[in-house]
Amino acid sequence: MRMVLWRALVGLLLVVGVVAIPARAGANPAFQWRQEYITAPDGTRLHADVLRPAGIADDVKTPVIMTVSPYRAHLAYLSEPRLEGGPSIVDLDVGTFLGAGYTYVIVDLRGFGGSNGCPDFGGPGERSDVKTAVEWAAGQSWSTGKVGLVGTSYEAWTGLMGLAEKPAGLAAVAAFEPVVDPNAYLYMQGIAWKFSGKPVTETGVRPSDLAGFEHLLIASTPGRPDDSPEYQANAVSIDPACYANYVAEITNHDDATAFWQDRDLVAKLRGNTIPLFLGQGFIDYNTKPDRVFQLWNGLGPGEHKAWFGQWGHRTCETQCGTPQFMSELLGFFDHLVAGKEAPVPGPRITVGQFDGKYRSETAWPPADSHQVPVDLRTGVYTDRGLVPGADREIWSVSQPLAQDQHLAGITTASLTLDAPPQTTVALEMYDIAPDGLATVITRGIAPATADTQLRLLAQDWPLSAGHRIGFRITDVVDDIWAHPPAFTKVTVNSARVQLPLLSAIRTPDLPGGVSDGIPKWHREKSVPLPADLLNNATVTVDFPPRTG
Repeated sequence: MRMVLWRALVGLLLVVGVVAIPARAGANPAFQWRQEYITAPDGTRLHADVLRPAGIADDVKTPVIMTVSPYRAHLAYLSEPRLEGGPSIVDLDVGTFLGAGYTYVIVDLRGFGGSNGCPDFGGPGERSDVKTAVEWAAGQSWSTGKVGLVGTSYEAWTGLMGLAEKPAGLAAVAAFEPVVDPNAYLYMQGIAWKFSGKPVTETGVRPSDLAGFEHLLIASTPGRPDDSPEYQANAVSIDPACYANYVAEITNHDDATAFWQDRDLVAKLRGNTIPLFLGQGFIDYNTKPDRVFQLWNGLGPGEHKAWFGQWGHRTCETQCGTPQFMSELLGFFDHLVAGKEAPVPGPRITVGQFDGKYRSETAWPPADSHQVPVDLRTGVYTDRGLVPGADREIWSVSQPLAQDQHLAGITTASLTLDAPPQTTVALEMYDIAPDGLATVITRGIAPATADTQLRLLAQDWPLSAGHRIGFRITDVVDDIWAHPPAFTKVTVNSARVQLPLLSAIRTPDLPGGVSDGIPKWHREKSVPLPADLLNNATVTVDFPPRTG
């Protein structure tokens, strides 16, 4: 009876589209389509949609682009109903790759779409699925034997799983806004993130503890009436024991458990040499700019490439003001998967600054990013959440900058606290304009302990002369993290921030305009500060001189 109600709920979600995500507009390309089933080593049956260029003969070998996904059911993309049927290709660059002579293969992860089995949130089963799918595609008669993985979000995560498994035939991976550590995706140092309530609101309202239930709703999407009997049977082959374990493990905040340690790809990809094209937005509300840079800087030698900049949960095909993105993406695969002699276009790293300008780098954080210490004001705040108030925060404000500065990297902080159990400490950093309008640069949170180490989200942010930098110590930012208030006071005995500032002046050298994310961030993350706060919370920062 419980399973019947579960499926009824899924059906209702699909009909009304209450959590639908808008799809990118565009006409479907012409292609030949057939379906295959791949048997994984443990007997799991994986469903695949195989898309070949229109008119190509079955015996013509092509390179392969593949997306391995939990979201590509025939009946729905995520929870957005698909009335037209056929393969789910929304937001995939199928037309681009088919037109360039690739075969495009979409494979359903175990437990999703037309595949049976037990989802395990990036665990050994899903990693095995990626390896199985790549090696299957590489061995087909219509394949040249070289496969590239591409995707965004979870579909980028599966690309990184492929790097971890090193399947035969995997030539390159492009992963945009990926999950690299699923515990850090859901929890920042154990504190639950809040995700948006799209399509009603983009404000954080859904605690990340619910993510497991939401994935299981997607996994429960039934097949279409025109799907094969095996597809329809696989789509509803729900194992209650599997699902109960799935939810129990995902809602455990402790990153030291065997479950989470096994899924941390930062360690698994250390020294990786398979070429990776990595993309990460500094203002992504979903997959945050956090441990992804540890992964990037732990890679081994190889033809790796990255785009880091001011966009949300997307690629830069549109809305970033960068017309060169798709040519660089296609050139990456053409060189490494199709074997074309032309080199990969563009610099090793493309960086989008918060001022809307673009530059090239060879490393990020850049080599001249150095830590500038800032001692913050001390005091007492109340861990009570929900209602704003001066008793919840301690401000520190620098003097106006004498010259432009440029923050590029990961800000850290060390605090000594008298902190009762179950309290938290959050730190926000602001760019304060001369008129007092303060815009959030970055933020971080951790459980409040006697010696607290905070890691803030990464950013690349030019700071103009005359502006000031503000720091707000508080208990929690209510629309960013979920934290039950402790209703007690926390004493800050000391607090020191390490600012990653560039010593050399940068001259933007790449084409690109202001992405749609920058004005949105200004609208949503700016607040006017009163003059008495600015004048009575000052600290002196020893800003270093910069070289040309």
